[in-house]
Amino acid sequence: MAEKDAENAKMHNERLLLNRRNELDYWKKNAERIRGRNRLTGLAIGAFVVGMFGYTILSVKQEKIMDDIDKEAKVQIWRGPRTGANS
Repeated sequence: MAEKDAENAKMHNERLLLNRRNELDYWKKNAERIRGRNRLTGLAIGAFVVGMFGYTILSVKQEKIMDDIDKEAKVQIWRGPRTGANS
């Protein structure tokens, strides 16, 4: 019984070693392709983030400009219309 368990353990270890070697071979063959995909994904995510940041900054600036225009419009309404007599 002990011999059979030792033999099964040996076979199990050999299978694990073979699987690890196969995985290592796979990664050696495909590492460049995977790195390329990772770079492309990183660039896409980075471009999205930069674009979203730029859009947000632009929209906040436009809101400030609209607030300034609104303030100027309120002043003009308060002063009344400009005519030749009051300009």
